[in-house]
Amino acid sequence: MSKERPNTALEALRRPGLPVSAWPWRSIGYLLTTLPSAVAAFATLGVPWLVLAVRLAQGRARAGEVAVLVLIGVSLAAVPGPLAAAWLSGRELRRLRTVDARPVQARFRSGRRLRSRYTDPLAWREVGYVLLLATVSPVLVLAVMAIALMAVTFAASPIILGAQGAGAGPVTLVFGKVDSVVGTAPYAAAGAALLLLLPYLATALAGAHAAVARALLTGGASERLRAELVEVSRSRTRLADAFEAERRRIERDLHDGAQQRLVGFTLKLGLARLDLPPDSSAAALVDEAHGEAKQLMAELRELIHGIRPQILTDLGLPAALGELADRSTVPVVVEADVPERLPALVENTVYFVVAEALTNAAKHSRATCVTVTARVKGGALDVEVRDDGHGGADPDRGSGLTGLADRVAVTGGRMLMSSPAGGPTVLRVEVPCDPSPSSE
Repeated sequence: MSKERPNTALEALRRPGLPVSAWPWRSIGYLLTTLPSAVAAFATLGVPWLVLAVRLAQGRARAGEVAVLVLIGVSLAAVPGPLAAAWLSGRELRRLRTVDARPVQARFRSGRRLRSRYTDPLAWREVGYVLLLATVSPVLVLAVMAIALMAVTFAASPIILGAQGAGAGPVTLVFGKVDSVVGTAPYAAAGAALLLLLPYLATALAGAHAAVARALLTGGASERLRAELVEVSRSRTRLADAFEAERRRIERDLHDGAQQRLVGFTLKLGLARLDLPPDSSAAALVDEAHGEAKQLMAELRELIHGIRPQILTDLGLPAALGELADRSTVPVVVEADVPERLPALVENTVYFVVAEALTNAAKHSRATCVTVTARVKGGALDVEVRDDGHGGADPDRGSGLTGLADRVAVTGGRMLMSSPAGGPTVLRVEVPCDPSPSSE
């Protein structure tokens, strides 16, 4: 048997020594404090149903009256129900700590506006819990209280009858009458047994109530997983934004710092070469250094261009895709229908996905033609790269496809690829986007 302390009443129910632990008292306290919540829930949503039940029990309910009461009850649940349930569910989650020591996860909500209370599935689960709280919970709690009162009465019946003295007449004990102390023996035994079982009964009922409350008010494991996934998605977006900001800083430092200093250095070498005799060894060395400086400047410019092409920053994705097509060694046809600027992260991601796809087509597929299409449809940017090569692209062979899929996933999009043997190879990217006036 595990030595760890139980976290819930249901876990405590399976441990030895329950009657002498604090769990039965905590469970009784939880059940007793359920009654005020049940009264509040009943006053909010249950009155029409009680009136209907009474009228039906009396046999005096007419069809029109039943329809009106049902309509009022449904209207109360549908209109003020989600609003009232928000307050009651918050109180119930605080009470839950009495018999459930596990932390309550933050409840995921689709929004904070009033309209979200009527569209959020969790709000309607809260309404369902409030209806159970108004109808089922008080019945069960009162039943346990009645059993407890009966157990105490049975167990104390010999004392009660003995205190009355001889000739006082029979005493009614629920199921019958007794007129002597000896006759109370079966009742006293039953009362003692009920008192021994009462801690288990109260703990079981409180544990079941708490389990239902946790499942409906927090959504259980699925709701917690959903909240965690949302937080992971948000943190992934924050990381992507941070990387994008850092990339811009590096690009700016290279462009405004190292590149400008290298340009100045190259100019100085060119001037120094003019001042030296053409046939001297020093002139040859300066001329060689000048050529290397120019080559280094070209490589640095290419590096900056690889971080984020200037044309992508200035003119947007369609122009940048056109430049990729012009630089490709394979003929490329670009069909871009992107009327507005997209977020910088989306443009940057799609640009490098297309660049990698064109590089793979030129190096590995022996394609003779590549078609690139980009369209914004339904709040998402769909990009397709199709080549007529021999196909057979495999992410496990180091073609960079896995890295591309990871890069697309950061934006919340997905990448699909079809590359059967013999071709063609089709790579499709779907990225959610909100057009913005500027990519920066």
